Amino acid sequence: MQKSNNRKLSLCQALTLITILLSPSCLSSLPSSRRVQLGGEGPQMHRQIYFMNEWASWGGWSVCSRSCGGGASVRTRTCITRNLVGGPCPGDTRQYKICNTKECPADSMDFRELQCKAFNDRPLVAGNSYRWTTFHGGSQPCELSCLAIGHNFYYNFGRVLDGTPCQSDQGTVCVNGKCLKPGCDLIFGSEQQEDVCMVCGGHNSTCLHHRSVYQSNGQNNELFGYSEVTMIPAGATHIRVTDNSRNYLALQNGRSQFVINGNWKINVPGEYSVAGTKLQYRRSADTWESFEVSGPTQEDLHIMVLSTDKNSGIEYEYWLPPDRYALYHGRSQLRQPHHTSNHLPFEHPTTTTTTATTQPVTKPHFWDPAVRWPLHPPHKQQPVSRLERDENRRNRLPEIHRRGPCGKCRRVRGKGERQRQYCQKDFVFRVKVLEKVYLGEETRYDVQILHTYRNGYRLEHREFLWAPNRCDCPFLEEGHQYVLMLRQHINYERTLNRILLEEDSYAQPYRAREDSLLRPLEELCANRGSRTQFRG
Repeated sequence: MQKSNNRKLSLCQALTLITILLSPSCLSSLPSSRRVQLGGEGPQMHRQIYFMNEWASWGGWSVCSRSCGGGASVRTRTCITRNLVGGPCPGDTRQYKICNTKECPADSMDFRELQCKAFNDRPLVAGNSYRWTTFHGGSQPCELSCLAIGHNFYYNFGRVLDGTPCQSDQGTVCVNGKCLKPGCDLIFGSEQQEDVCMVCGGHNSTCLHHRSVYQSNGQNNELFGYSEVTMIPAGATHIRVTDNSRNYLALQNGRSQFVINGNWKINVPGEYSVAGTKLQYRRSADTWESFEVSGPTQEDLHIMVLSTDKNSGIEYEYWLPPDRYALYHGRSQLRQPHHTSNHLPFEHPTTTTTTATTQPVTKPHFWDPAVRWPLHPPHKQQPVSRLERDENRRNRLPEIHRRGPCGKCRRVRGKGERQRQYCQKDFVFRVKVLEKVYLGEETRYDVQILHTYRNGYRLEHREFLWAPNRCDCPFLEEGHQYVLMLRQHINYERTLNRILLEEDSYAQPYRAREDSLLRPLEELCANRGSRTQFRG
């Protein structure tokens, strides 16, 4: 009997092989891991047959379990069985993702509490009904444990609904009875994480790192009060600022308004909403202090320090996309020599070509597409854009004839001078001097525009300021910040458009007090009417 069965089995195998042999080339291309070897009585058969269990495509996502606060949606797939001996398909039949992550209204009921309330007045124990509230002492974080109001017992109603926050681990959510945390791909249980560039599953290859240490020069007037540590550009990610001194870190937004520790008031540590993201402010009892922002930020941030003691060094670091990094920490393509941008100051920029590469012009944080330029046109004619000086002498500034060497610089200061120039000049802004170069009889300053108070024409983040002398009047030091009130210069041929730094230009080192004195002046200028009435 056994011998007969073996013969039948061999005959079945032979028939199967004859069918497969009609296309032998297909078998030769199959990987060995996907072949099943057949054997039997007699000589060993080395022909192999392809069998494999595989998944069908994923189905659609279900309706979200919550309308707000972060629910869960599920989709399923089925295993297509091709090999009865090979076992089930590897992996899960279900996949969950987080959905509807927007915060619930402030007056919304807690999701667990809502689930307990659903069992109010329902017959439960011995036909009795109760009213229920959340019980937080249950043994399982994803079980719905509810306390009977007015009684000393609680009842376990089974699993909570998907999307219920876990009680044991902050940031996790109950999904199918387990505490899971979504990856950056929104899939619960996924190990995908964002890199420092905020790219899901990235390798830190799409942004650049900037790290520095701020130390004041120890001057007496910087020992007490607010000073700016640095400006962190919009678009930065993974910002971290640390200080270990008796001083206090402070923060201003892109409009130079204090958000943390401003106006001599110290805020409590915690989470703050800043620049379209969340900032974590930490401070310990031993004077250690930090700001941490995941980002990306939607506006510039000004890191300040409220000094009460000597500064031992404030460390800060952040990451920027390559184009933003080049704009602030390298030579921007907009600032290369012989740059020939042809858009007018009152037109919206499109693209600017410097070499063979075309780059979009980056809009500064104060650029508003809804406002047409110029905001305060001092000229009726349309000025040209600010170009680099060509090789001929047509673009030279008006010559300044001096008698002998440079004398003592004129000090422009005081309330009256501040008000007059604020209303009269074309530009009032705060800058950081990056470089100073003497070119012929002129001095060129490469500056970074940090904040504008009043500007009649469009500005880039980086600009050149030109002084028609080599006397350092007014004196601007590299690496320092200043509040400047300057005018625009356009030559007769209209081939030159520059920002002019004159000897009598208002130029003061930036201090928080200087900022507070400038802000009311815009309304003052508006009340006095047009700026032209100041010109005599």
